[in-house]
Amino acid sequence: MKEIEALVHRHPDKLTIETMKSKNKGYAAEIPVVTYRRGRNNIDDTSKFRILLSFGQHGRELITTEVALRILLILSEEHLLPHMDRASLNNTLDKLVIKVVPMENLNGRRLVEGGDLCERRNGRGVDLNRNWSVDWGKKEKDYDPYEENPGFAPFSEPETQIMRKIALRFDPHIWVNVHSGMEALFMPYDHKNTTPDGEIAQQMKLLLEELNHLHCHSRCMIGSGGGSVGYLAHGTATDFMFDKARVPMAFTFEIYGDEAASSKDCFRMFNPTDPNTFNRVLSDWSAAFFTIFKMGPEYLDETEFHPKSNVDKLVSIDEYLEGYLIERSSRYGKKREVFDLGMQEMRTYFRLFLLSSVLLMFMFCSRISKNKFTRPLVSAISI
Repeated sequence: MKEIEALVHRHPDKLTIETMKSKNKGYAAEIPVVTYRRGRNNIDDTSKFRILLSFGQHGRELITTEVALRILLILSEEHLLPHMDRASLNNTLDKLVIKVVPMENLNGRRLVEGGDLCERRNGRGVDLNRNWSVDWGKKEKDYDPYEENPGFAPFSEPETQIMRKIALRFDPHIWVNVHSGMEALFMPYDHKNTTPDGEIAQQMKLLLEELNHLHCHSRCMIGSGGGSVGYLAHGTATDFMFDKARVPMAFTFEIYGDEAASSKDCFRMFNPTDPNTFNRVLSDWSAAFFTIFKMGPEYLDETEFHPKSNVDKLVSIDEYLEGYLIERSSRYGKKREVFDLGMQEMRTYFRLFLLSSVLLMFMFCSRISKNKFTRPLVSAISI
């Protein structure tokens, strides 16, 4: 992170960094977000193609953050991609705004660097990739509470609250959540053994097949996370991005895994341990992302992205109470409003409203009852 901060400082014409903070029930977290934008005088992100990349969601997957650093080095022109024409690359980058979250799980990463090399969860033991709202909390027969603790509610963790806010404000066209543990290129869904329907899903798969051929040497598994990994994952970031945030192309990449490693040797299982493999992973996967930067807009241009339902207009009341309201009339250029209301505040106001309604009703009924029984009685017999 110090290296990334120094890199941003050296290239203020291309890079900016913002640290976003949040806390809940005594637990605090922060996430640094680096934005790449050529020619910072043009700050209108809505006119450009927007890409959001997240690395380091699981603490033990250290190699992912190294790829984030390599991507930023290439974007700043301090590192060159082999066999790539810089003028052509710059022409592509002029049309993009790229947000990079180099290390989503800082607190979990600190636990790993402190010696707990198998820790994937955040600083209070929650798996950040199970804390999102799509199919949250469902437990499969092989559920492992240590590995997959979803938290006490959707978006209970400050890290997922921050990431949701980033996504809803930025409104990306492409989202990639980067992990390690195997070599795979996944599209939705994680919580069920299906892929989305329609032309946009076909374009997603075509893009993944191109990446597999060019950069994964045809080794990568392709398909839905739920249908390919061998288990279903509920409450994942990518399913939320596709289903709720309405990101047209939402992916999960698995960039490295050592299948021969012992389950007790987490460092080796999730991270390359020799220089040659380390450099190969950085080269192959940083190049893969620049292929996305170039080809992603082309693949989306080949199809008109149509929202799947009237959810595009207004999300359900459940999602509203979970913390936000989305209103969007179209994917490109039209007005879109996001109210990040906060679930705790909404629940508090709702409870106060119910309490005040009950109290008013009680007072009204008491007044009626009092008037009924204290009214003077009139004798039926005249005296």
